[in-house]
Amino acid sequence: MPLDDIRVLDVATFVAAPFAGTCLAEFGADVVKIERPGVGDDLRRLGTPSEAGDTYWWLNDARNKKCVTLNLKDERGADLFRRLAATADVVIENFRPGTMERWSLGFPELLAVNPKLVMLRVSAYGQTGPKSGLPGFARIAQAYAGLSYVTGQPDTPPLIAGSTTLADYLTGLYGAFGVMLALRARERTGRGQFIDIGLHDGIFRFLDEIAAVYDKTGHIRERSGTETHTATPHSHYPCADGSWVAIACTNDKMFARLAQVMGQPELAVDERFEFKRSRLERRDEVNAIVRAWTSNHDRETVIRRCSDGEVPCGPVCSIEDIFREEQFWVRDTLTRITDPRIGDLAVQGTVPKLSDTPGGIRHLGTTLAAHNHAVYGEELGLTNEEMAALTEAGVI
Repeated sequence: MPLDDIRVLDVATFVAAPFAGTCLAEFGADVVKIERPGVGDDLRRLGTPSEAGDTYWWLNDARNKKCVTLNLKDERGADLFRRLAATADVVIENFRPGTMERWSLGFPELLAVNPKLVMLRVSAYGQTGPKSGLPGFARIAQAYAGLSYVTGQPDTPPLIAGSTTLADYLTGLYGAFGVMLALRARERTGRGQFIDIGLHDGIFRFLDEIAAVYDKTGHIRERSGTETHTATPHSHYPCADGSWVAIACTNDKMFARLAQVMGQPELAVDERFEFKRSRLERRDEVNAIVRAWTSNHDRETVIRRCSDGEVPCGPVCSIEDIFREEQFWVRDTLTRITDPRIGDLAVQGTVPKLSDTPGGIRHLGTTLAAHNHAVYGEELGLTNEEMAALTEAGVI
């Protein structure tokens, strides 16, 4: 696998930074998940409990990781961590800025024992700036970055865009990307570096032209429900069977195809609807025409006719719909894993799909301290007596 020579120490908690470790582990990296002795990562208790004891969230997101326990606040624990970092390639953490430094585990201290070390540092607002010391979660980041403000109908309060953890996963993905960039740079320079990501950074980067438009025009984008400010018809439309479809006509050619599909080809040459600008001026009227057509057919018919007419259209899927979609299973976007603690479990597959060195899921999230002996005993050479004493002292 592409990363099977990379060792990662994941000392982060919850979702954002640990997801970066998960992404790396799915493509071969040896990721050691470091948790608090006796307590573990809070993700073990976040979400829906499973019969394995940990939540399904933990089983899914901690997959492929070795699990050890270590108290970094104890000097003996910090010393063990430095010993592990001396031969690692990457350290991942998401404590509030300054926390690792208080434990003498900041980047300069770790670089002293391993000049080639790459360190991913995720925090609410980043390592710098007036808000750097403040706490935060993904919901706060999505609100702060402007995503919540533009999510919802014009007459509703700002809403969450589907998941309160969207910023977490996006941050983790950017974090994994940053690690790969730093490892690539290390190949040329021989030196490590740290990556600094705030939870709001990635979400804000994803908000298309919103910043540039405001800077030059002063326009503040408001909530517009299922609409987009760039094109119409480009929304969600109800079908006769109570389900919904998404239709996206981003240019005049696509609208002409949709008009043909709807049996109303004259709309494409009507001066009120022929060009995008005029359609945007009559957004409600255009949507009403499309809605009237979709409402007279079941979803399968709407999608088939649009597909035959080369109009972008797809179902608005619930998770139940997704499980019935062959496309998800054929591409392993949804896959089943057999795990000793839970049996067969359907989880999201690995992304992206590499032709020669694809990623994979070797196991789901394991029990607390499952790999303490393998890491501390077999790798660091601690005796059983030493490990027992450290366990009794709450160090591991």
